[in-house]
Amino acid sequence: MSVDLSPVYAVKAVPVEKIVANDYNPNIVAPPEMKLLELSIWEDGFTMPCVCYYDNETDRYILVDGYHRYSVLRSSKRIYQRENGLLPVVVIDKELSNRMASTIRHNRARGSHNIELMCHIVAELDKAGMSDQWIMKNIGMDKDELLRLKQISGLADLFSDKNFSIPNPIETPVPEE
Repeated sequence: MSVDLSPVYAVKAVPVEKIVANDYNPNIVAPPEMKLLELSIWEDGFTMPCVCYYDNETDRYILVDGYHRYSVLRSSKRIYQRENGLLPVVVIDKELSNRMASTIRHNRARGSHNIELMCHIVAELDKAGMSDQWIMKNIGMDKDELLRLKQISGLADLFSDKNFSIPNPIETPVPEE
């Protein structure tokens, strides 16, 4: 495949058993939408390939985008049987930080995010040495959103080793007249 061509021109049928989810996807789909996705795949077939990174060391494909389509193939007996356990996949070859950014770009174009997981991703990208400008550009954030997520994740880090409890209010005596 030419370097200039998009990955979609090289779709592969990969056994679902060779595919693993990434551990950083903050996208959440509610159960009714998952049922709709299952119906859509049943009625229309897979119309978009999943995006993966191929890990040579483990001989596994790590999902970058398409977790919910992957989940449907694994959980729907009728779709698994019809597809012979194969998932359409395109492969990208990027380092982890860039794969995380790709996941976010794919998700932000169509869904909502779990704030806690987004904070984790921002913290991981920050720890990996990615600049604020890189993060804003590559995962589509403005500076205010990035600042909020960094503040949230920074506060969580600051207090991660502390136990918290809400104190009982101190009753103040009412003066007698």
